[in-house]
Amino acid sequence: MKAAAALVLLALLGGCGSTAADPSGVSATEASQLNDAAAMLDANSVSAEAVGANQAGEAK
Repeated sequence: MKAAAALVLLALLGGCGSTAADPSGVSATEASQLNDAAAMLDANSVSAEAVGANQAGEAK
């Protein structure tokens, strides 16, 4: 009886594990794709100072 209860307990605890190391639940491939997209957006971004300088030049 105790052996069966221990086996059931181990089976239930075995199902609690997670294969994803990232706590957000995304896979490693998805995390890599998100990082690539963020880097692309950062590379294409424009600083607020550049936008302000451009708008000041157009106002003249």
